[in-house]
Amino acid sequence: MSWSFPCLRLQRQLYALRLRGQSADRQAAFTELQRCWQQMQFRTGDCWRDVEFLVVDTETSSLDAGDGELLSAGWVVVRGGRIILSTAEHWLVKPRNGVGHSATIHSLRDCELSEGIEEQELMSHFLTAASGRVLVFHHAPLDLAFLNRISRRLCGAPLLMPVVDTLQVERRSLARRHQPVVNNMLRLASCCARYNLPPARAHNALTDALATAELLLAQVSYKGKNVRLKALI
Repeated sequence: MSWSFPCLRLQRQLYALRLRGQSADRQAAFTELQRCWQQMQFRTGDCWRDVEFLVVDTETSSLDAGDGELLSAGWVVVRGGRIILSTAEHWLVKPRNGVGHSATIHSLRDCELSEGIEEQELMSHFLTAASGRVLVFHHAPLDLAFLNRISRRLCGAPLLMPVVDTLQVERRSLARRHQPVVNNMLRLASCCARYNLPPARAHNALTDALATAELLLAQVSYKGKNVRLKALI
């Protein structure tokens, strides 16, 4: 995300003004989002070890948020330079439509998702986990497109949280080494392989979130000591 934190705060204030007079349900959901914003006390100059991260991955029925749905989400916290496995969560989401051909990618079936939670419950779990933390994705625009669409519908505003994109961190690292990006070099599995990280089963939201967390730690370690948050965002 290229926006500065002050810009994010201004955007949040504008959405708060727009939401006056909205339904009670939407006001309640927005209040939950606001509480999450209020816990964002970190600054871009902070050492990365002093910042908590929520590493997130999603599986969807399409690559286009305009016609697809979020089917599952997984996340885990990175705190003090460590992956806190006890914080790992994986949620299946009940879709309005079937998974269609996307099942060949993530192996999620309609019968499994029929037992999933509603988007409103997912957003509540997500905002609780994200409170006071920087979000981390691998290829953030895709995941954020779906999460922001849900947030806009339920809360009346997008997430508007600081984001680290490990794909972009890797792209910048390759550029500094004057190494051209070819083929699938920026895919999660390819990035992990460059740091000799163990392969993980792809296209499961939680295992991909864990792999992204490992990649984040490897990328920071490669940068050296005392890395600041601004070097990642």
